[in-house]
Amino acid sequence: MNIGDPWPDLIEAEHRVLVMQTKLHQWAKADPSRRFDDLANLVYDPAFLVVAWARVRGNKGARTAGVDGVKPRSIVLGAATLLDQLRDDLKAGRFVPQRVREKVIPKANGKIRSLGISTTTDRIVQASLKLVLEPIFEADFKPCSYGFRPRRRAQDAIAEIHYLASPTRNYGWVFEGDIKACFDEINHSALMDRVRDRIGVKRILGWVKAFLRAGILSEEGLHRETITGTPQGGILSPLLANIALSVLDEHFTRKWEALGPEWTRAKHRRAGGPVMKLVRYADDVVVMVSGARDDAEVLWDEVAAVLAPMGLRLSEEKTRVCHMDEGFDFLGWRIQRRAQRGRTGKMAIYTYPSKKSMASIKGKVRTLTRKAKHRTLADLLRRLNPVLRGWCNYFRHGVCKRTFGYVDHFAFWRIVGWLKKRHLGLTMHTLVRRYLPGWEISDGGIEMFRPRAVAIERYRYRGTKIPTPWTSGTIGPHAPAA
Repeated sequence: MNIGDPWPDLIEAEHRVLVMQTKLHQWAKADPSRRFDDLANLVYDPAFLVVAWARVRGNKGARTAGVDGVKPRSIVLGAATLLDQLRDDLKAGRFVPQRVREKVIPKANGKIRSLGISTTTDRIVQASLKLVLEPIFEADFKPCSYGFRPRRRAQDAIAEIHYLASPTRNYGWVFEGDIKACFDEINHSALMDRVRDRIGVKRILGWVKAFLRAGILSEEGLHRETITGTPQGGILSPLLANIALSVLDEHFTRKWEALGPEWTRAKHRRAGGPVMKLVRYADDVVVMVSGARDDAEVLWDEVAAVLAPMGLRLSEEKTRVCHMDEGFDFLGWRIQRRAQRGRTGKMAIYTYPSKKSMASIKGKVRTLTRKAKHRTLADLLRRLNPVLRGWCNYFRHGVCKRTFGYVDHFAFWRIVGWLKKRHLGLTMHTLVRRYLPGWEISDGGIEMFRPRAVAIERYRYRGTKIPTPWTSGTIGPHAPAA
């Protein structure tokens, strides 16, 4: 992407941003108590704004507009003018975020989720702020957190749970915590205090606080103030939520380190003492407990006390304690210890799609294979294949061979049913000859994606060795004042 002078092209901008991010990350890693005091110029640096604009215009949300009515995807020739004006406003201190447009979407459980859609300029500034702040706070985040962090994914969280519950670790009890309305109830003062631990730039702190207090324009046209929380759907919101929720990570890390080295932990466990490990993906929390049920039950009050200063609380309906033999659902997976197939007396940890995940993919296939949805079979396959492929790629690291076979069978016969409804005058023999040669569905050069052909591969547990994008590199000779 080249938007003209004086703006660098995207490749050059990304290189410059990566070099600066690497320095910021390494400075933060080298000195955990360092506060950065010279960062505002990076937020409106041409390279950072170009990369921020590319990310805003390239994501899915680029097709939606905020209260300004401007969709990022619709801006083509005016990008340089937009960035010029935005940079001048940031430098002069004139930039003020606008209210976010509320978009309410239904959830699978019948409740609703409220998303906040920012204006195009606000999204660019948030993306640039994230480019500056993320490398600094990533130096402080603990390995037990996996959600909305670079090069980390849900499979890493599942792999750690699998590792901890398997022999010889045998963490048998699970405290499954759900934080109620996390993005809506984060205390602004407590969050800003944690941001100030690392950032001493008044202008950046002012921008972050302004985004938190920007307010909401509801679907009914009403204006609401935002006294707590950070808008779900905002570019900066996941990073801010991780900063707030890292109080949990730090609490359980301190408990773990207090047990001393490996041999003292082992001695503590042999004496019947509890050992706990936290696995967190955004606001989904699992504490693996080696001990008794009572050791897991006391976590209700303990976790609640840690979250309270951040203005957060546990959901009584969704938070529970269970045993690995009973199993639990996490991030779309069912995780359970069961008798190992083919090995009498041996137990193993099985991970496979939850009933909710199965109902979700079947519901999507049903919706896409309704009679009036598509004009041709090729149109149907163009829409259905990415859905099947994405679902299978997410679950291909679990015990899913039979499950994939079932989804394949379900999707295949839904398509056959769609064909029969679309061509009422044709016999089954004719349908097979035209659209199912060799019992493979294809049309216009597009073949149906077959879940049964997806290879199953156990995901490798990476432990604490997951690198950040800024792990390599060297620190430059001149560091900004801190």
